[in-house]
Amino acid sequence: MKAHELRQPDGAKRSRKRRGRGIAAGQGKTGGFGTKGEGARSGRGGKPYFEGGQLPLVRRLPLKRGFTNPNRIEYYVVNVGDLADLPADTAVDRGLLIGSGLVRDDKLPIKVLGGGELAVALTVQVDAYSKSAKAKIEAAGGVAETTA
Repeated sequence: MKAHELRQPDGAKRSRKRRGRGIAAGQGKTGGFGTKGEGARSGRGGKPYFEGGQLPLVRRLPLKRGFTNPNRIEYYVVNVGDLADLPADTAVDRGLLIGSGLVRDDKLPIKVLGGGELAVALTVQVDAYSKSAKAKIEAAGGVAETTA
């Protein structure tokens, strides 16, 4: 079979209904839009969420409530347990974390959280720490520094 021999099977493309073109076309007179009312007028339809006066679904659901802080800082998160595989006395900074694949987005600030255990002493230099992460790094004999 060649490209020029390809064609669509019968019935794959249905021709559009030509409304309001007389009774022989099968869609004459009201053209399938009923008699009178908003749906029969030109520019037909109305508001997409209007439900005939009933409280619309978008007003019944508790969506988009609350407050989104525009000043929120989005951090890339690394757990203390992820640093446990590194050799002792390693200086852990942004470059090492990106190079090792622990951090994939180099645009976001990095925060270390306290998930997991740490047994080796590391010098960690990132943007922020949780209290538990800082305590675990220092308990292992390491240093937790923040970059300015």
